This record gives sequence, C-alpha cells and structure tokens, in this order.
Amino acid sequence: MTYPPRPGPDGTYPPPPDPPIEAYQPPVPPHPEQYGYGYPPAPIAPGYGQGNPGSPYSYPAYSHPAYPYAPAPPTEGLAIASLAVSCAGIAGLCLWSVGGLLGIVGAILGHVARRRIRATGAGGAGLALAGIIVGWSVTGLAALGVAAFVFFLTQSGSSTY
Repeated sequence: MTYPPRPGPDGTYPPPPDPPIEAYQPPVPPHPEQYGYGYPPAPIAPGYGQGNPGSPYSYPAYSHPAYPYAPAPPTEGLAIASLAVSCAGIAGLCLWSVGGLLGIVGAILGHVARRRIRATGAGGAGLALAGIIVGWSVTGLAALGVAAFVFFLTQSGSSTY
C-alpha cells in the first residue's frame, strides 16, 4: 500500500482501512447493574481448589495440583565423583603424568557408580560413563607420556662419541 493512497479512476479516494480489533472482547452481560462493578465471577473448572476464601489475595481460578510430575531420582554421588576426579586427572597430566593415577581412580569410581545405578535405579548414568571415558583416556595419555619420557631418557644416555 502506498501513502497517500492513489485516487481511483473516477477521481475519488478509497475509504481508510478498518481499525484493528482486539482478538477477544468480553461479552457484555444482559443486565450489568445486577453485578455491581465489573462482570459476574468466572466459573471454576472442576477439580481445582477454591483457594483461601477469607483472604483478599486468593485466586481460586488459578490453583493447580501440588505435584504434576514425579520427582527425579537422586543422582549417584560416585558418578559425580568419577567425573570430577577424571577431569582433575587432565590437569594432572602436566605434573609428570600424575594425572594417570587420577584417571585410573576416576574410571574405577565410574564403573562402581554404574553398577550401583543399575542396582538402585538412581540417576547419573551419563556422568558415570563420562567419568569412565575421560578416566581411561587420561590414563592412556599418561602411559604414552611415561613411555615417551623413558624412551628419550634411554636414547640420550646411549650416544657414542
């Protein structure tokens, strides 16, 4: 649409567009004076509580059930410890491959946590699996670092003049 609108073939301008209307307009009661101010109270859906009728701050139409979902199972503490120790092993790789020991501890904690999760149905299976993967990866990197250190140490001592 262009502004201002162009005149039609007979020289007249088209009427302006209709103003926008609201999506919902509440119905007008047949006799508003019988309700005093406002509209009649809205009906409450069956099954919902009535709130506190003596309180001026109660909203009975908006109450909801107390527990709509079942609570999540608790997370296994060993699974969290497994991932934390395995991640600490990553930082320990810089300290003469001490991280390899932390990686082994983290992986073993992860295996124990997975066994306990299967037995009890607790949460944290993903944390335990991540602890196992990171722990054994850190242990492998530490073993490669120790092997490379020993290799270079033995090669430098066997040089001939």
